Amino acid sequence: MSAEIADLVNQAGPYLTAALTAYGSAVLTKAEDAAADATANLGRRILQTVWHRRSEPEQAELEAAVQEAAEEINDEDAAAALRQQIKRALRDDTDLRSELAQLLPPQSPGTVTATASGLGAIAAGRDIRTAITGGINRPAP
Repeated sequence: MSAEIADLVNQAGPYLTAALTAYGSAVLTKAEDAAADATANLGRRILQTVWHRRSEPEQAELEAAVQEAAEEINDEDAAAALRQQIKRALRDDTDLRSELAQLLPPQSPGTVTATASGLGAIAAGRDIRTAITGGINRPAP
């Protein structure tokens, strides 16, 4: 797999998660929603773009991966299966790679994207020493 494909999938990840959270498995057929944030709408557009460029059997595979990822939003395996479907689509279609690259916001060289998902999750773009998400904070014995 090329570094370009890996970069596109990694950059798209937060948008895909937001779209699945906002739209669930209907993300492939849902129209843009003014109430959803821009991140969720971009994730929806990414998934719909990939879906429209696939054959019927490949669309069915993508739909199944979307359904599972939407039902198990915190399941890393379900998210990985969806990412694999997108990687496969990008490997097979250079025009799709260009189209997705145009959809995603430009990143500066050296930009780090940190995504947090789930209860108590933390995302940091740099090393951090201590992170407290709530609850009881006691020093280590």
